[in-house]
Amino acid sequence: QVQLVESGGGVVQAGGSLRLSCAASGRTFSNYHMGWFRQAPGKERDFVAAISWSGPSTYYADSVKGRFTISRDNAKNTVYLQMNSLKPEDTAVYYCAAHTGSYYSLYYYSRSSYGYWGQGTQVTVSS
Repeated sequence: QVQLVESGGGVVQAGGSLRLSCAASGRTFSNYHMGWFRQAPGKERDFVAAISWSGPSTYYADSVKGRFTISRDNAKNTVYLQMNSLKPEDTAVYYCAAHTGSYYSLYYYSRSSYGYWGQGTQVTVSS
């Protein structure tokens, strides 16, 4: 079991920045590739970013590429999502998740490949 707790959400004006954190406990955090997803009201939960267990391999949704950065600190059992140049369409509940499936490099974007999820943190971007 891995327990994940997100923090850092809030209300920010368009063009602003936020840094989300996801603290992990339980099984060895460094064993897991990690991802961030988001869900806007009335929409499906969509992939945002992913990072490999050791950090060098990262993936981003096209909608956030160049604005968001995923990183991790295995010594602190924490994964981060730095969000810059925020837009109103970034408004959503953001979830971190631990990848438990196979073939991370092929399925990093797939919700079904992630077996552990946090409770989410709300990000609201005002125009």
